[in-house]
Amino acid sequence: MSLRNVAIIAHVDHGKTTLVDQLFRQSGTFRDNQRVEERAMDSNDLEKERGITILAKCTSVEWEGTRINIVDTPGHADFGGEVERILSMVDGVILLVDSSEGAMPQTKFVTGKALALGLRPIVVVNKVDRPDERIQEVLDEVFDLFVSLDASDEQLDFPVLYASGRNGYANVDPSLREGTLTPLFEKIVEHVPPPEADFDGPFKFLVTLLDRDNFLGRILTGKVQSGTVKVNSPIHALDNDGKIVETGRASKLLAFRGLERIPVDEARAGDIVSIAGLAVATVSNTIADTSVSEPLHAQPIDPPTLSMRFAVNDSPMAGREGTKVTSRMIRDRLEREAESNVAIRVTESADKDSFEVAGRGELQLGVLIETMRREGFELGISRPRVLFREDESGNRTEPYETVVIDVDDEHSGTVVEKMATRKGEMTDMRPSGGGKTRITFSAPSRGLIGYHGEFLSDTRGTGIMNRLFEKYGPYKGPIEGRANGVLISNGTGEAVGYALNMLEERGVLFVRPQEKIYEGMLIGENAKPDDLEVNPMKSKQLTNFRSTGKDDAIRLTPPRVMTLEQAIAYIDDDEMVEVTPKSIRLRKAILDPHERKKARRKAD
Repeated sequence: MSLRNVAIIAHVDHGKTTLVDQLFRQSGTFRDNQRVEERAMDSNDLEKERGITILAKCTSVEWEGTRINIVDTPGHADFGGEVERILSMVDGVILLVDSSEGAMPQTKFVTGKALALGLRPIVVVNKVDRPDERIQEVLDEVFDLFVSLDASDEQLDFPVLYASGRNGYANVDPSLREGTLTPLFEKIVEHVPPPEADFDGPFKFLVTLLDRDNFLGRILTGKVQSGTVKVNSPIHALDNDGKIVETGRASKLLAFRGLERIPVDEARAGDIVSIAGLAVATVSNTIADTSVSEPLHAQPIDPPTLSMRFAVNDSPMAGREGTKVTSRMIRDRLEREAESNVAIRVTESADKDSFEVAGRGELQLGVLIETMRREGFELGISRPRVLFREDESGNRTEPYETVVIDVDDEHSGTVVEKMATRKGEMTDMRPSGGGKTRITFSAPSRGLIGYHGEFLSDTRGTGIMNRLFEKYGPYKGPIEGRANGVLISNGTGEAVGYALNMLEERGVLFVRPQEKIYEGMLIGENAKPDDLEVNPMKSKQLTNFRSTGKDDAIRLTPPRVMTLEQAIAYIDDDEMVEVTPKSIRLRKAILDPHERKKARRKAD
């Protein structure tokens, strides 16, 4: 059977995963009466809730005697560590672009990686049935993008298909609005070369993805570069320098068939398979026959740009809601994450009670924290910090991002003003049709921490912001933080409606009556720039003349409830987010007010 290995790359929400669903259906991978979830490839709970792909997944379909291995890749640059490695195991890419939004920043990120590896893309203009489609302009944008990424003449001569993933058709003619995905299958078989494979050489395999299974242990996925491997063959793992990491046997070989991973007896050069049986080997290691001493070249991984402190929860409410609260449990979980997610780096602090976790962006670390709290962990999380570097001359540099913003014309002034206060420099501004403007900025990552929520409020929820790591550039100096102070509880107990009613004039509250609070917890935002210690547990003084029901019923404004990402973006350097399976609380890092004052004096 002939073989094709292809990755689908696209910006977030341009319809990759939906298109793969239709490829399954039309190739006969699903039975007609089989119940399959919508977007079957996004199987993880967080992926379903957020509607994004977080983990790269391999799958395969069979079409007229050809097995097509398809890899669905994440579109967010935060998960770029996954994308870079995946592209090294495929021989072609399908670039999917929305017929209205066109080429977006993350499209640029992944396409740049694909073109640099010499892959020849098939361009699929998706969602052609949108009323606001602008197919020709989008194609021009894609061509310009390829030119700006130094594509070769061969890569610029790309085939184009016009598709609607949701309705399951693709055509060479942009005016057709019906049919099947047969033209896409034909184009993959015709345009993507079969894998270059050395069938007679010794077995070599580069690990691209790492997974854990409760029964099989570590499962290493990648493409067999040469030779053949059979179940129970002796193998060893080599690192990038050619040192032997470990020796063992291929206890299980698994191949992708549709959404299933099924055991097979042997794997040959060109196949994308998973191997179980090794306990230490990791991503970018070479698994090979014991006679091989030269490792395969592995793609270097972009370094982390952002870090957060994950600490043991030491609040007075620690251990009430979670089951995993010790530093040992947190360390084991983070080490397991760093093992399978190479874009994350974990270092232990000197006091052994906290860990510095560095990653590629807020979204990636936010997803990790959310996953851990669902597993029963309790954590204290610090404000994200960018990782500075020094250039050759010893000057301090910091990470910059390209920010592309689509907003209604009426909001563009506000966005430009806000980005300027965050040290963003506008590099381009153009009308994008339909009363919208597209503005491009180059901004330090530091200034963008916590901006997304404010951006959505400023644009009445209609703005779209896309960010992409650009470079390390000169340090931009101090950036204004949060303008308002906070209201801090001065005691431990339950919040009382009477006290909260009195505090409403001081600012916006974060808690409701009867909620358990403790000393040092943030219960609201002060209307003024200073922090203010308040008593939210003060009850009404009762006398012969003052009964509890004498006054009118208290009517409180509903409190501001923050999501995990909003809370992390909101806090200042001396504050933390307490994350438990049931609650998200904001607090000062030092709860005791006297100790807090001492620490502030010491810092000043």
